[in-house]
Amino acid sequence: MSGENKTIQTPQGHGPMGGRRGMPGEKAKDFKGTIGKLLSYMGRYKAALVFVLLFAAASTVFSILGPKILGNATTELFEGLVAKIQGTGGIDFGRIGGILLFLLGMYLLSALFSLVQGWIMTGIAQSMSYRMRRDISEKIHRMPMKYFESRTVGEVLSRITNDVDTMGQSLNQSITQLITSVATLIGVFIMMLTISPIMTLIAVVILPVSMALISVVMRHSQKYFQDQQKYLGVINGQVEETYSGHNVIRAFNREAAVTAEFNATNATLFRSAWKSQFLSGMMMPIMNFVGNLGYVAVAISGSMLAVNGVITVGDIQAFIQYVRNFTQPINQIAQVSNMLQSMAAAAERVFEFLDEEEEQPTTDHPVSAEHIHGQVTFDHVRFGYDPEKIIIKDFSARVEPGQTVAIVGPTGAGKTTMVKLLMRFYDVNGGAILVDGHDVRDYDRAQLRESFGMVLQDTWLFQGTIMENIRYGRLDATDEEVIAAAKAAHVHHFIQTLPGGYQMELNEDATNISQGQKQLLTIARAILADNKILILDEATSSVDTRTEHLIQAAMNNLMRGRTSFVIAHRLSTIRDADLILVMREGDIVEQGTHEELLAKGGFYAELYNSQFEDVGE
Repeated sequence: MSGENKTIQTPQGHGPMGGRRGMPGEKAKDFKGTIGKLLSYMGRYKAALVFVLLFAAASTVFSILGPKILGNATTELFEGLVAKIQGTGGIDFGRIGGILLFLLGMYLLSALFSLVQGWIMTGIAQSMSYRMRRDISEKIHRMPMKYFESRTVGEVLSRITNDVDTMGQSLNQSITQLITSVATLIGVFIMMLTISPIMTLIAVVILPVSMALISVVMRHSQKYFQDQQKYLGVINGQVEETYSGHNVIRAFNREAAVTAEFNATNATLFRSAWKSQFLSGMMMPIMNFVGNLGYVAVAISGSMLAVNGVITVGDIQAFIQYVRNFTQPINQIAQVSNMLQSMAAAAERVFEFLDEEEEQPTTDHPVSAEHIHGQVTFDHVRFGYDPEKIIIKDFSARVEPGQTVAIVGPTGAGKTTMVKLLMRFYDVNGGAILVDGHDVRDYDRAQLRESFGMVLQDTWLFQGTIMENIRYGRLDATDEEVIAAAKAAHVHHFIQTLPGGYQMELNEDATNISQGQKQLLTIARAILADNKILILDEATSSVDTRTEHLIQAAMNNLMRGRTSFVIAHRLSTIRDADLILVMREGDIVEQGTHEELLAKGGFYAELYNSQFEDVGE
């Protein structure tokens, strides 16, 4: 394509290979606002969330009561053993068995409630992810072209894949974990108080010590997590670029330089990842160490209270279990806070995408585009991708139905930009573009674009059969019509030589056929579409000279009776155009037929003669 496309490239590092996975170092810019939007988005799942809350709470309650009941069994066993030693009685195994059976039933109920709430929450999370992907997919088709031309492919794909996955997984894990952890923390604290306020105080005093140590570790590990996230994105960008540009890298013998660059980034990523993982891995040993200190303190104080008859032996056993259950939810809440940060960061990026400005598909009273004849008028068009930097200053031209108009000029003159304006990929800053006397802004965008057929220099084919790729121009076309279009594009013969013919499967990038063959297929697609207005942007630039003559003949038949805009660098291909518009720095400097422009001896003649001098003709 011509060099007129003004794109703003964002930094690499958000490729589709996972560079934006939620990590502990990634935080949302507006955590509260994003969580509010997420809760609003989850509004339709209110009833299901209430059931999740109830089942999670019920599961936690039954689980919390377990140690106390088990402690009763331990006390019964201890007292029976003491009575047996003293000769005043024995162990009541029937009572102990009854207690254990009751405990088993409670644990089974707890597991059942936990299973149900997990099943419901998984459904909510996956339904949310499905809905978000659907909304993003629909949003893409409503967004202006400038959005995609100002961002890398990886940045857009990352929101659809990584961010939605991160949000869904974090939502599924964090909500249920948060509910159960908070319920467990409150319930265990109450049960500990019922056993012994003094022992509870000892257990609680231990917690600030562990929290202080963990906060020190997290403060030091945070910057390494951020570096890890940053360089993970950089290395993904390098891998993506290296893979897509592998042929160029080999052609210029740049393997060593690319490898050295990758190794340098990989080494930086290794250092930051090692430090972050090592420091974060220290949290559990610290928690275990402080927890063990707590167990020792509880065992000592508990034994003293038991000797004095304040509590029973079973209470000590139950309290030790509660201490373990008390520290575990605190650690889980800390982990959930990281997951919530990742979830909010991912959700924020998704909502940013969903809140982006959209194209207005139609006006209040759109003009019908069903019977467009093809008259096009450029009336003092003024445009700039950046309104402060106007590149097309004053473009005026009138094209009658059925005329072939060639747009020529040096790279950056504005040729392809005019086509984008014609199809309303962008709207003009000043002036107007009229189709059949109506401003293009008065048409429904979809109907207007259905009136155009387009063949670009950059071919686009999708993974599927050759038949499916050609039929993309008109989905209701029969096989016979597809084959007729292929014959008109002089592509039928080579298709027949391929294994499978029209049913041959093209791979993802259509690399199993040549660039010239891909161009021929896109031309056949345009022929099949049979539109009133054609746009040919360097349509024959990728084919050899002989094929170019065949395509030119097919194009002449195709363009007969249709308004056609041909952008060409090779001026020899547009000699027969009804009108040639010569562009320079965004303005039309000359217009006329090939012979008229050559006779003027102006800028067109200079361009035309220089091409023949360059090729030695």
